[in-house]
Amino acid sequence: MLEKLEKLRDDDLVSFHVPGHKIGKIFKKLGYQSILENIYTLDTTEIDGTDNLHNAKEIIKHSQDRAAKVFNSDRVIYLVNGTTCGIEAAIMAVCPPKSKLIMNRDCHQSVINACILGDIHPIYIQAKVCKKTNIIMGIDIEDGKSVIDNNLDAKAIVLTYPTYYGGIYELKEICDYAHSKGMVAIVDEAHGAHLQLSNQLPESAINQGADIVIQSTHKTLPAFTQSSMMHIKGNRVDENRIVTMLRFLESSSPSYVLLTSLELAVDIYDKYGTKLMNDLLSNIEKFKSKFENNENIIIDNNMDKTKIFISLKKLGITGYELDNILREEYKIQVELSNYYGVLLICTIGNDKEDFIRLENSLYNLLSKINKKELLKDINYPESIPKKILNPRDAFYSNKKSVRLEDSIGEISGEYITPYPPGISLISPGEIITQEIITYIQQGVKNGMIISGIKDINLEYIDVIDIN
Repeated sequence: MLEKLEKLRDDDLVSFHVPGHKIGKIFKKLGYQSILENIYTLDTTEIDGTDNLHNAKEIIKHSQDRAAKVFNSDRVIYLVNGTTCGIEAAIMAVCPPKSKLIMNRDCHQSVINACILGDIHPIYIQAKVCKKTNIIMGIDIEDGKSVIDNNLDAKAIVLTYPTYYGGIYELKEICDYAHSKGMVAIVDEAHGAHLQLSNQLPESAINQGADIVIQSTHKTLPAFTQSSMMHIKGNRVDENRIVTMLRFLESSSPSYVLLTSLELAVDIYDKYGTKLMNDLLSNIEKFKSKFENNENIIIDNNMDKTKIFISLKKLGITGYELDNILREEYKIQVELSNYYGVLLICTIGNDKEDFIRLENSLYNLLSKINKKELLKDINYPESIPKKILNPRDAFYSNKKSVRLEDSIGEISGEYITPYPPGISLISPGEIITQEIITYIQQGVKNGMIISGIKDINLEYIDVIDIN
């Protein structure tokens, strides 16, 4: 493993994927290299003078307090088990067993996992999907309000904002509406830790009425992978209960290396973030302008300008193919791909040279591609499968293995999750539909990766044995 990672590091890759420090480039640029070169010497444990993440009173508390001030939140809790543990802790802190939780259907799988762990009943809001790109665009606010009105006994609502592709919606309106019905608003802002760095970007959930916001600081800011932050605003949630849940879910030996990377990310954000973001947005606009009149390429920013979706569907090239071509022929690594295109995550760790490489590579690629047969449409499943069992009940039920094509109408005992980004098409306890099976079979045939099913060959799936 070490040899392979060193080879990748030295392979002159251009990173348009997470983590946000872009192979450490931003640390070198800003003069943090000497700290990082010796960061292994900071790997310690809870001894005199090092404080304790689960009972922070000294140096960790001071660091978190600074982060709260910088990010305009009332309190920050550092997370070393990623945004996943923050989402699960937040949900389980506000939702007792058997209670209802409203969520967007395109939520991260950790939200469903929280329902399994906490015996919580998920209630879904339909996701909007772009027919041209298969990009999930978020929720319709009126749909969200309707679900709230029909489930007034729900304890909380969890929303993904922005979406993995940078889509946004009227978050403040839905948070305010949830509050008016006595519900807590939790936001998975894993892909939005950078949003407050420019008024050209969407407004952060921190400033839109959310009670709890969990951010993957490692994704769009320069922290190490697995380093995240939980922001708490207002007085609607019991902070002590959240801390208690984190003690259950997070390592009892939190990494000081990861904690240090969070502090470095806050320092960079505070001292250099605004200028670096302005430079990034300028580089993105210059890159986009180069292809404005090229009918063979679609370049879309959605709502968050730091997310770029590139499609060559007009040339008959799938996103999975484009992903491979960029990596193998041009040493450009994208974040993820779907059938119609690839997603690039751009951060303050990217520089002008990255976009020049990307521009030149795309020009070269376009010059030598012969137009292929138009892509056949593969439509993302929009219908929410019928839930027969609560996810926890399904998880612990007896199961049997059946062939995938024979599973139609059965109750799933597993997840079907295209990865990345980790959005479940079906979760334990839901009826498997023809629409979903057709979609994943078509997708896998063209390069889609599926996780959640134990059969890596995707021939069999576990379903609930009702006998």
